[in-house]
Amino acid sequence: MKLENIVLYEKQGDIGRITLNKPEQRNTLDFNTLKKLIEAYKQSAENKDACVIYAANGKHFTVGADLKYGYELLNNPDKLPEAMEYMESWQILTRAMLAHPGIIIVGYHGWVIGGGFEHTLACDLRIAATDTRIMLPELGAGLFFSNASTKLLPRIIGEGRAKELFLLGKEINAEKAFNIGLVNIVCKPEGLKRVLNKTANSIVQKSHEGLRLTKKFINENADNDIEAALSRESVAMLMTGQSDIVKKRLEKFVKK
Repeated sequence: MKLENIVLYEKQGDIGRITLNKPEQRNTLDFNTLKKLIEAYKQSAENKDACVIYAANGKHFTVGADLKYGYELLNNPDKLPEAMEYMESWQILTRAMLAHPGIIIVGYHGWVIGGGFEHTLACDLRIAATDTRIMLPELGAGLFFSNASTKLLPRIIGEGRAKELFLLGKEINAEKAFNIGLVNIVCKPEGLKRVLNKTANSIVQKSHEGLRLTKKFINENADNDIEAALSRESVAMLMTGQSDIVKKRLEKFVKK
């Protein structure tokens, strides 16, 4: 299924695939592309994809915002409403990704810059090819960050490392991203698609309700106290324990 070709979405069983498809423009993210990404994630959620593989065609995952487009918006007073919508669309994309009940796996390769990286912090797992280069250059350009990255990045790698990436704006490679806990797996570029598929297939074999609740609780419990987390887990254990799938799997395990 194609959404004006710049973003592709297809469903294969329990796995959805969302792909940036602007290789000639290095997958820059203008207003239209962001709208198509939001549409794709919402459509995937409606289709109840248990897992989503988020990838990109071409040499780079994305070099981030389309700076030429952004410059035109900032220098044309008549386009102020569009500029406001464009800025807010970054945040709406993060909301759509966090609200998606499935597990989102992103596959990095080549450059992953600025907002092009920040919005992927809403993904659940990050897999990087060895040619990956990540950079947050916003402060150097006099801009600011988006996609709740000032909350999500410190949560993933800690405040000290997050401040290093935000304040210094230096690029990091796949190896360093792995060492600081920013990515989960590093692989050769030619093996990226295979690793993404293998990881997704492993995930969808698990209880879909359990996956949904795990993602939801990890995303939300960071802002809850310990008692709230304990109470929610008790309810979730009862809920998942009543399913026929769980009973059959436990029966198999016991018989072994």
